[in-house]
Amino acid sequence: MQKTIIFLPVFILAFININAQDRITGRNFATRSEVIAQNGMAATSHPLATQIALDILKMGGSAVDAAIAANAALGLMEPTGCGIGGDLFAIVWDAENGELHGLNASGRSPKGLSREYYLEKGYEYIPSSGALSVSVPGAVDGWFELHGRFGKLDMETILKPSINYARNGFPVTQLIAYYLDRSVARLGHYPNFSETYMPDGRMPAMGEIFRNPYLANTYESIAREGRDAFYKGEIARTIETYIRENNGFLSYQDLAGHYSTWVDPVSTNYRGYDVWQLPPNGQGIAVLQILNILEGYDLASMGQHSPEYIHLFVEAKKLAFEDRAHYYADMDFNPVPVETLISKEYAAERRGLIDPGRAARRYDPGTMGNPSTIYLTTADKDGNMVSLIQSNYRGMGSGMTPPGLGFVLQNRGEGFTLKPGYLNTYEPGKRPFHTIIPGFITKEGIPYMSFGVMGGAMQPQGHAQIVINMIDFGMNLQEAGDAPRIQHTGSSEPTGQRMGDGGIITLESGFPWETIRDLMEKGHRIQWATGPYGGYQAIKWDPVNKVYYGASESRKDGHAAGF
Repeated sequence: MQKTIIFLPVFILAFININAQDRITGRNFATRSEVIAQNGMAATSHPLATQIALDILKMGGSAVDAAIAANAALGLMEPTGCGIGGDLFAIVWDAENGELHGLNASGRSPKGLSREYYLEKGYEYIPSSGALSVSVPGAVDGWFELHGRFGKLDMETILKPSINYARNGFPVTQLIAYYLDRSVARLGHYPNFSETYMPDGRMPAMGEIFRNPYLANTYESIAREGRDAFYKGEIARTIETYIRENNGFLSYQDLAGHYSTWVDPVSTNYRGYDVWQLPPNGQGIAVLQILNILEGYDLASMGQHSPEYIHLFVEAKKLAFEDRAHYYADMDFNPVPVETLISKEYAAERRGLIDPGRAARRYDPGTMGNPSTIYLTTADKDGNMVSLIQSNYRGMGSGMTPPGLGFVLQNRGEGFTLKPGYLNTYEPGKRPFHTIIPGFITKEGIPYMSFGVMGGAMQPQGHAQIVINMIDFGMNLQEAGDAPRIQHTGSSEPTGQRMGDGGIITLESGFPWETIRDLMEKGHRIQWATGPYGGYQAIKWDPVNKVYYGASESRKDGHAAGF
């Protein structure tokens, strides 16, 4: 029998050999202990933001108050991922009523901008930066919607820590300094970008103190005058003037007419646990589709590092993402068949397409009857929990930086397709397809876990892996996030790009050479990459001991803490 010899690229071999000696525990990945506390917990992507959230909780604030305070701090300290120029989604566990509530605080496209305009200008896709990529920022309205239902402290108290840091300064972390510097080449030429973020002619380096007095003034206006200061006051007029000067279409009327939407989270039961996501225009139900498909396999017996599990995971992701490209869109414009997409029957049908021995080059979407980012989570002494995600989209968004306001506007308009016939085709006043998704799990009607994984198309893949790591592979909250991750790229996208070659798997360090070899023999293409695996935060409730467990991302500046 003739043997097949597979040559692995040198850079992958180097990657395996170098990282194998770096493991400091007996496992295939290094981890740390979970944080445990009784009275409150916060897990964010920045240690100072976590401390602000805890300070708010200690003052008697609710989990929502703490989440808003942390989000405001992150918009200042991590502008490479979020800010009030972006959108927000949240899932809130209301302990008093024993209910989950979902908030879609994403903005809409300019009503004065048509698809025909893009086509007349020769665009095949909406640009990834500049004024034509901007949609209405929904975060501030999201804060006030959350606060109106679940807040305890006043907004001036909630925003005061971030106002002080913005005015007096804070030390820039290594990771944020790196991403700030990377943003210059792509966005530094846009008016007022350098004035806001490069006061000395360059981005701040690690350890240097950075101040943003413009953002301090903006936060003060919002705290004093409420959400209308942003959407109907001078801030809105400044945004409109700036965008029009840069040949864009976002108007004062677009901002003044913005509103968020309270939605019912949707779920699937995965091996006794109810996993909750928000319905489209986000991509959260892809998590439920992946889990439904994989529930038909005995993953626990395969093991987290096995080629059998990774193969099935990637094929399930491909199937879900074909539906994601075809069906996920603004439900105010299209009847997205959510119930069918997340049903067990549909999952069984799609599961039958998977060849356990061979990677598929392409799947078609299913047939229906009808057609950088930050994540944080908080929990308070009363049992309320918040799963919140907020983003500018591509790092620092569109690069559009209105004068004197201290933040960049998002480029979420890039999420539309300009091709006809898609549910996500651009229309005026429509919400674009969104990548950011908060997650939540309950068990028998009791909160189990609030969690999220940042990182574009990695997010549904990351959510599903966290769930599988805990439920199938028996990991704890921190181990589930530290375990090496799988990412598949190359699926069809809601922007109209179509998969045809099976895509590429990138595996984080920690997977054995034998697994990589076996995956290649199944027809998968493997590629080395160091960083596109998302950022994780989580809080778990222990109903027996009445304590919270917290976990945070070891790959970034993440910090979980409680009291």
